[in-house]
Amino acid sequence: MKNLFYVIFAAAVINSVVFGGRQTIPLSIEGISFKDTLNYLQISFAFALGQLVSGVIGPVGGAISDKFGSGKTLLIGIILSALGLFLIPISDTPLTLALSVGILSAGGAGIAGLPVVMSAVNKLLPPEKVGYAFGIINAGGSVGQFIFAPLAALIIVNYGWQTSINTLAILLILILPFCWILRTLPEKANGKKAIKTVASSLTLVETLKIAFKTPSYIYLIVGFLTCGFHVAFIITHMPGIIAICGLTPTVSGWSLAIIGFFNILGSLFAGWYISKRSMKVFLAYIYGARAVIIVLFLFSPKDSFSVIAFSAALGFTYLSTVPPTAALVGRMFGPKFMATLFGLALFSHQIGAFAGAYLGGYFFDLSGDYTVVWLIDALLAVFAALIHLPIKEVSVHKNTEAVA
Repeated sequence: MKNLFYVIFAAAVINSVVFGGRQTIPLSIEGISFKDTLNYLQISFAFALGQLVSGVIGPVGGAISDKFGSGKTLLIGIILSALGLFLIPISDTPLTLALSVGILSAGGAGIAGLPVVMSAVNKLLPPEKVGYAFGIINAGGSVGQFIFAPLAALIIVNYGWQTSINTLAILLILILPFCWILRTLPEKANGKKAIKTVASSLTLVETLKIAFKTPSYIYLIVGFLTCGFHVAFIITHMPGIIAICGLTPTVSGWSLAIIGFFNILGSLFAGWYISKRSMKVFLAYIYGARAVIIVLFLFSPKDSFSVIAFSAALGFTYLSTVPPTAALVGRMFGPKFMATLFGLALFSHQIGAFAGAYLGGYFFDLSGDYTVVWLIDALLAVFAALIHLPIKEVSVHKNTEAVA
């Protein structure tokens, strides 16, 4: 039981700082924009590039973890991310900002991201505990967002945005010891000799060929792309959305914190739900709810109450898609190459994230508001709700029709 607790706690802490802490970086966009050498569109591009790079590097991090173990992979990713953060305050040109925000910081976070963390947990815990564990770990990212968002806003107001960025970099260095707890080697999962199965006998190339012939996997990663668009648009541009509503930066910090707090509840609920009921139905409900929430916000008065209410509703659905998506990948293909396969799903997520982060800045630069992007987001949410319904929640090795 102690091992169970330590594994889940270490994974939740890493996700809390790597993911949750990173959600506070956009709070510094306004400060960065005061530099004479940078404009808002260039800054949006750097953040959008970061979304894409973290997605591209995710499968690479997963493959490294599947080959060499999760501990070393997490260590490398966290160090690179911290290095990128330390460089952001001294990045005065579009190129250096793209390097610090879009390459080093985001790339490191991609290597130390959820595919590696959840794959490690999937290998270290018994199967019946994985669903609950995924929910708790995903909630850990939201705990970080809930704690760090108002804290970052407070630091920015009192000490400047540079101090906020550097504080996050130091926190990343402090969590490095937790990588040791999550160290794994695929062939020694759970400290026991692996049971010979069809899935365990396949190579990575063979598994990838099966995956991309499996309609359910394709539906899953396409749906996850729309999730990336939604999340990146919100996290990158929510401070700007709140600013054009005439509200203070403090509201931005609390909005991100409220999103994080309610995502804790949504993630824990997701972990409980998928352990007992259909994962694809849960995903369809979540995406459908997002569309409704967006439309309601568009027609609501833009005051502090509506922003906080929107943030709460949005938070419950925000990243509760992650536990069922990861669990479906594990159910379809088993634990052996889960980090790589979930990494590919997350790559799709980050392609959408690039579009969400960049188009938010593009349409705001063009028209002065975000209405067009909100409407795109709502339509994508409806599409995602529908595309999850045909998914088959079975192992592809037991269902030959899935790979026909």
